[in-house]
Amino acid sequence: MPLSEFALIQRFFTRQSVKNPSTRLGIGDDCALLTIPDGYELAITTDTMVENVHFFKDTDPEQLGHKLLAVNLSDLASMGAKPLSVTLALTVPSVNEAWLSAFATGFLNLAERYGVDLIGGDTTAGALTLTVQALGLVPRGLALTRSAAQVGDFIYLSGNIGDAGLGLKIIQGYHCIQPANALKQFHQPEPACDIGQALIGVANACIDISDGLASDLGHILQQSQVGACLCWEELPLSTAVLTYLEDTNDWLLPLVAGDDYQLCFTVSPEKATLVPESCQKIGIIEAQHGLRLNKSGIIQSLCYF
Repeated sequence: MPLSEFALIQRFFTRQSVKNPSTRLGIGDDCALLTIPDGYELAITTDTMVENVHFFKDTDPEQLGHKLLAVNLSDLASMGAKPLSVTLALTVPSVNEAWLSAFATGFLNLAERYGVDLIGGDTTAGALTLTVQALGLVPRGLALTRSAAQVGDFIYLSGNIGDAGLGLKIIQGYHCIQPANALKQFHQPEPACDIGQALIGVANACIDISDGLASDLGHILQQSQVGACLCWEELPLSTAVLTYLEDTNDWLLPLVAGDDYQLCFTVSPEKATLVPESCQKIGIIEAQHGLRLNKSGIIQSLCYF
């Protein structure tokens, strides 16, 4: 007999051991109940992934569960919010118990690592579509946004870029001697939650790299009404990405490839010493609008639309 919606939820999505103190009532009622501590605001984000649009049909379900949650936690990280809880809406063509078990394992393992409660959601039949709404807490009035970059700010990245893009190239047929890290970054990115929270009161503007450095930094530039210049030699690139660039001369890859989910943020020079040591300075905010790249001493314009 096919599992009912209630039985499906009970079987695969109620095994969490971590319980956030702000969760008053989670799965099992018509609504969840949350307590927002004094002095905090609620940050909310939603992301949907559709089969054959956002992920391949044969994607490993455990990796997919991880990535679905990770991309939402990355949005919270970009605003300096501490993850609190999530809701999950599943549209599946049929009840495949092995697939659901693996998907739930990837999703809930990451949730438990970050102390995130799954507090509700929905299931229905149809083309495979996955939607998460994530909620986080941020000190009132201190959330990081895209619109507060200042001329003279240094631009930083929280970690390497280009590896997820390389992972996609490998899936599409590119031969890489050591593909494991790039494939892991593509399938199972790690949200920079701790760094995002550490940037509260330090960074002026912040965004996560989901669509590519040039595009996402471009959102900061547009909303802050400023420009920027990046230094090619300062970009944090893995050995595998550097090898790919040497093999192909596709030097745009780390600038335009998405799915890295690193944080890109700006900091005034006076607060540069407060930036986590793992982050890399890659450029500067300028008054002249547009995005430019200094590559071996040659300045060239980059399109970020």
